[in-house]
Amino acid sequence: MKLPTALIELMTQYFYERTEQPLVIDPKVLAYRWVGDSAGRLLPIDVHFKGRLHDLLGIDNQKQRLIANTEQFLAKLPANHVLMTGARGAGKSSLVRALLHAYHHQGLRIIELSRDQLQYLDKIRTAIKASRQAGNGNRYIVYCDDLAFNAQDENYRTLKSLLDGALDSEHDEILIYATSNRRHLLPQLMKDNINIYNGQTDEVNPYETIDESVSLSDRFGLWLSFTAMNQPLFLQIVEHLLSQANLPFDATVQSEALKWASTRGSRSGRIAYQFAQHWIGQTRLQQRQDRSL
Repeated sequence: MKLPTALIELMTQYFYERTEQPLVIDPKVLAYRWVGDSAGRLLPIDVHFKGRLHDLLGIDNQKQRLIANTEQFLAKLPANHVLMTGARGAGKSSLVRALLHAYHHQGLRIIELSRDQLQYLDKIRTAIKASRQAGNGNRYIVYCDDLAFNAQDENYRTLKSLLDGALDSEHDEILIYATSNRRHLLPQLMKDNINIYNGQTDEVNPYETIDESVSLSDRFGLWLSFTAMNQPLFLQIVEHLLSQANLPFDATVQSEALKWASTRGSRSGRIAYQFAQHWIGQTRLQQRQDRSL
């Protein structure tokens, strides 16, 4: 009996999704994102280059250090894994995207993973090695955005092993660039320290608990801290963004930008960008309406 075509297609898709497929790295793909679970795959990302390195203001020191580390990596010289921490919206993720824009012609590629997907790092590293043996000369950075763990999360052990602990965790294969709002990635609770100081713990070596909580961040060779943004820098970024759209930055715009920031409770590059989007869109719409009258 011949099965209906629709049923065959459905069964094919079902078995494909539940069968582990070999990972194939295409040198022409600029960025991948892991999708799925253990039977998942690397999905090519349609990269849109919006921000450039020179558009990221107020983080010159962090920018230069990350550029130098990336250029070392691309030149097949020793380089460090990077942990970027600090204020939200300060440009950590934008800096990674701008790096890809600036250096993709030199072979830089990005593979994006979430915290829960770190267990598949070994598969990805194996695929990169196979691709290199086939002639792929690109250099791959595994990018983990907003990385943080709770005390019961075991995924951080996988990352620790790759960063430093495993015998085959050579830095010349891949680098890890991670962003986080936490300096040590794991929560550090006051009650843990109180128990240690008061002797209210059953551990023979209680201070090893604290060592465990900070050992992951120690494995990143380069730490970049991003601090909160002051008002002059916030306004400078707004002015820069509006100048790209050929719009003036006057007292009215400045006042509106500060009102926008106050409603969000903070100042950052992200909030400056969001205000610029609002102001440019509002201004262009008003100009169209005026022309139609």
